[in-house]
Amino acid sequence: MNTPKKTFRAGAISATIWNNTADKNGETVEYSTVTFERSYKDDSGDWKTTNSLRINDLPKASLVLQKAYEHLALAEQA
Repeated sequence: MNTPKKTFRAGAISATIWNNTADKNGETVEYSTVTFERSYKDDSGDWKTTNSLRINDLPKASLVLQKAYEHLALAEQA
């Protein structure tokens, strides 16, 4: 099962880095992907997530995605 490598969160907005592997020409290749989502409670009080953002979510989305990029870019250099 694929588990998250790191999650960056700003309020209800989060970006998660995932490690992945794929077979390419008989060789295992590792790569990372990033997902983001907004958490919210529905009318019955249950937690849900969505990829739809409101205008006020955009600065937080930009921040968590930038942090994910920084983490990946700096890890590449190490």
